[in-house]
Amino acid sequence: MNFFDMKCKALRYLLLLLIVSVGVQAQTADSLVETFQVKGLIIMKGKDAKGKRIFRVYNDTAYAKERLKKNLQTRWFVVDLGFNNYIDRSDYGGAVALSYYAAPNGYADSYSKSYTYSAAGLNTLAPRGGSAPLTPSEFKLITGKSINVNIWLFQQRLNIYKHKLNLIYALGVEMNNYRFARNITYVPGYPTEIVRDNVNFSKNKLFAEYLSVPLMLNFNSNPARPSRAFKMGMGIMGGYLVKARTKQISRERGKEKKVDDFNLNKWKLSLTGDIGYGPLKLYGNFALTPLHDYGLEQYPFSIGIRFNSF
Repeated sequence: MNFFDMKCKALRYLLLLLIVSVGVQAQTADSLVETFQVKGLIIMKGKDAKGKRIFRVYNDTAYAKERLKKNLQTRWFVVDLGFNNYIDRSDYGGAVALSYYAAPNGYADSYSKSYTYSAAGLNTLAPRGGSAPLTPSEFKLITGKSINVNIWLFQQRLNIYKHKLNLIYALGVEMNNYRFARNITYVPGYPTEIVRDNVNFSKNKLFAEYLSVPLMLNFNSNPARPSRAFKMGMGIMGGYLVKARTKQISRERGKEKKVDDFNLNKWKLSLTGDIGYGPLKLYGNFALTPLHDYGLEQYPFSIGIRFNSF
């Protein structure tokens, strides 16, 4: 870099410092420059020599350093948007054998109901005696339409060490949509049963909403410049089922909604984490408890983008 370039760069910094410190509009020969401050950003609006409108955005490091004096910081209404699916560990092989014994021509006395994750429990929840065997494809999801939306009413970050190591916790709701590819129906009641239906559904989904509290250990590589920081968090999350319903749409029946707990686990424990750079952050939640209380041993997970987070 020659002396002339260094001199131009120094003049640009001096001009920026003057505009920020005065906080008013600066009139130049070519354009009118306006300066706005939005939290940690300085936004400059003006026109180039050809009269075209231009914007420049700078990090307000003074703002960021002032915030670092606070050991506890809060964000309101953090939003997650992603997709749901699950890992299925149900005992389908054993269920096939038990469904044979439960068939009219089989040995019904050898078959008994069970409320565990055994083959008998699977046959209790989704009986298929005398029909085609039960397989994992019965509960296949349309991943692109199985949407996960989480709304965290607040999220707080507690400084542990130099704002690089933090504790993050939040309170909010997880809203999980499971869109089925097959024509299955949850029949509410006790016990709940999941049966094959004789109509074709244009929409067939299960919705489950949880009141959840995540607790994560967070690393931030550059606390003073969040837009240039690598961020990573890992922890656990507990949730309680507050609402469940099914929604089906078909030509024969129209739109049907049913509200019940549908044999879903009331409590949910998950591993949770996020990773990102600057304003972009990805999250992932992986349940350690099955979605259902017995029968189907399916462990849900969700992956997506997190907005307005630390």
